[in-house]
Amino acid sequence: MNSDTKQHSLPSLVGDVVTDPKRYIDNLFSDGWKRLKLEKNVVQSGFKKRSGVSITEAVFLLLVWKWLNVTSIGMFCRKSLQAFSQSHKDVMYELLKREDTNWRALHQGVAKQCYSNHDLKQSRVRAFVLDDSIVTRKGKKLEGVSSHFDHVTGRHVMGQQVLTLGLATEDAFLPLDSQIFVSQTKVHGLDGRHIDKRSVAAKRYEEAVTKTKPEMSGQMLKRAQRGGIPADYLLADAWFGTKPMIKTALDLNLKAILRMKKNNTKYRVTTNGKESALTAKELYGRMVRKKWGKVQGMSYRAAPIKVELDISGKAEKLPRWIEIQLLFVKGLNESKDADAGKKDWALFLSTDTELSIRKILEIYALRWGIEVYFKEAKQHLGLLKEQTRTFASHTASIHLCAIRYLMLVDAKLEDGELRVADARANIKDHFETLNLAAKLWLIFRSIISDTLQDCRKDLGISVKQLVECIDDRIQSFIIQSLQLDTNTMRLEYG
Repeated sequence: MNSDTKQHSLPSLVGDVVTDPKRYIDNLFSDGWKRLKLEKNVVQSGFKKRSGVSITEAVFLLLVWKWLNVTSIGMFCRKSLQAFSQSHKDVMYELLKREDTNWRALHQGVAKQCYSNHDLKQSRVRAFVLDDSIVTRKGKKLEGVSSHFDHVTGRHVMGQQVLTLGLATEDAFLPLDSQIFVSQTKVHGLDGRHIDKRSVAAKRYEEAVTKTKPEMSGQMLKRAQRGGIPADYLLADAWFGTKPMIKTALDLNLKAILRMKKNNTKYRVTTNGKESALTAKELYGRMVRKKWGKVQGMSYRAAPIKVELDISGKAEKLPRWIEIQLLFVKGLNESKDADAGKKDWALFLSTDTELSIRKILEIYALRWGIEVYFKEAKQHLGLLKEQTRTFASHTASIHLCAIRYLMLVDAKLEDGELRVADARANIKDHFETLNLAAKLWLIFRSIISDTLQDCRKDLGISVKQLVECIDDRIQSFIIQSLQLDTNTMRLEYG
């Protein structure tokens, strides 16, 4: 706690709940808020608010609501808002809908701070990870919704596809950037509204509807590098195992390790002085099927082949051949004599032909971090759960979700014994404790008010004035218990 901030006492029961060392409210969230310099990043990202509740407090409220056991911002405002702020729900909705707010800049500033705080530049392996996830949404008035093929369910669904770039190391996964991708099928546009084409929201929407996922991915990677977060590798699953992604990786001096589809892509291989162009299945049948070798220290068999691949685009007149390493992999329990058409083997591509089999698999395993992120984001961190209609608010949601996750990662890295799920549970418990204290105060307030009515003649002031004075002291204590009072935040920012 800030020693320069005057503290107020609480009724004993509420005081015991809030100040119990085992339930210390400000240990995870407020410490993370300070370590990640959210106050400073909000200002540097250009967030502004002319009147009323400060812009920092509004951002704080948008981050907080999902830690409580509520299903929407509306429910949070009805049940819990008074425990954290004297503002009204309109403050949160207005900030979400603003078209001039650069949530991407705030997200990237927090990610860079987390990267710097924990010295992740010293990590043995640093890899960019690309993936997307679909959030099913069916509202007819929801902007930026379109039809997407969900490869998990094997069918087309209406929703929003969120493309995400992260940084994976052996210690942590940091979400660095996100963008909604709008397909060209069954698109819900901007609902007839006028949107300032110069605004951040307009530019993000234009990106969502005109750019392909490889183009978006390339822009994300460039922003990350320009922002001072470098990596050596690019990892992605088979849905990104394409020639444009390989070309993008090479153009950005990244070594790509990608899962590849068993499609009709032709690879050039030379055997006995003769060149052949073969698909992955044909390579498997002719050169791999009988040549499996066990991967030391892993429960896999594998067979590497060095081949060439033409990554030139349709508009290019000349081919662009590069040497790559294809790695065929299967589990130890799979039959050695499986037919080429069976789905018992996986195919990986590495643009670094000198990487060992074990190294390729170890590095690719870091991609799992983005799967954990999407699971947390959907189940616990409020990804596109704000129940708002505008594309601007949906863009805000994907970045707010990432910032919540970065706060969990920061807590995990600060305390080596914590897992991300532990950090989430602790923060949720702390906020619910504070919320309980606020609700208890409402009960005590009613009791105190009734008691004061019986002795109002001896008080010399009205009962209303006295209760309002007590309310102010309680609210001051709750704000200070989070170390988010104006004085503390100004000291930190300075």
